[in-house]
Amino acid sequence: MPINLPTNLIRSFVAIVDTGSMLNASNHVYVTQSALSLQIKRLEELVQQTLFIREGRRLELSEAGEILLDYARRLLALHDEAVIAVSSGGFAGPIRVGTVQDFADTILSGLLARFASLHPEAQIYAKVAGTAELQELLDRDQIDIVIGYAAADDPAALGVFPMNWYGSADLALQEPIPLAVLEKPCRFREAAIASLEAAGRPYRIAVETPNLSSLRAAVQAGLGITCRAGLFLDTDVQLDDAVLPKLPQVGLIVDRRRGLDQAPAKLAELAIQAVRGLEGRLVEPRARGA
Repeated sequence: MPINLPTNLIRSFVAIVDTGSMLNASNHVYVTQSALSLQIKRLEELVQQTLFIREGRRLELSEAGEILLDYARRLLALHDEAVIAVSSGGFAGPIRVGTVQDFADTILSGLLARFASLHPEAQIYAKVAGTAELQELLDRDQIDIVIGYAAADDPAALGVFPMNWYGSADLALQEPIPLAVLEKPCRFREAAIASLEAAGRPYRIAVETPNLSSLRAAVQAGLGITCRAGLFLDTDVQLDDAVLPKLPQVGLIVDRRRGLDQAPAKLAELAIQAVRGLEGRLVEPRARGA
C-alpha cells in the first residue's frame, strides 16, 4: 500500500524551512511548537527518514529533507490550485489580519462580516497589537494585512486625522500633569510627551498599560489624561486645545503582504473601504465639557 502524506504535515515541514525555526513556523501554521514538533516526528515516521538535523539552535535539512522539500512545494501548490478550481474561486484560508485595538473595537466585526458573506468557508486569524509589532510580523510574512496608524506624512496614509487630548479638565491644570499612556512603542505616547516638553509643561506617567481597555478605564477613573485619535471613546471628555499643547496629526494605513491571493486581496480592499469610511467619525469634534 502507498504511504499517504497528510498535507498539514507537509505544510508544517515547508513552513519550518521557510521561516527558519519551529517558533516562527508555529506562528505561520497556527499550532504550538510542541504540536509542530509532533507533526514533524510523524512525517519522519511516515517517510522513515530524518528530515532535520539540529546545528546548535538551528535546524538544517538532512539529505532526505532536501529531496522532500521540492516535492512538498509542488504538492502544496497543486493541492491549493485544486481547491481553488473545485470551489470556483472560493478561499478556505487562513487569512491573517492584524489591527490596532481602536479599529478592532470599531470596524473589525463589520469588515469580517462583509468578507464572510463573500467567502463563508474562509478561516480568519485576527491579531490585535500595536502597529509596530504588526509591521514586524508583516515583514516576516507572518501576517497578511495590517490596519494601523502611521506618521501624518506617510505616503501610504489613507487619511490624516487630528490627535486629541482626553480626560478630566482638572487634571490638565495640575503640575505636573498626570499622563495615562500605553507601553512603548506607541505613537500617541510619544506625541503627548513631545508636545508637553515643547510647551515646557511638566508631566509624570501616572498610568502605563499594555492595552487600550485599561487605558480607557484609567482615563474614565480620573487617573490621568491621554491623547488618542477620535476613535478613542465617544463618551470621554475631549479637552480644549487652549488647556493643553496642540498635538500633531496621525495617518491611517492598510498595509498588505505582497503576492496575496484573490480572497485576502479582497479583504484588504474591504479594509481600505472601511478605514476611509471612518473619515466622518474622525474629523475634529467640538470640545465637550470643560
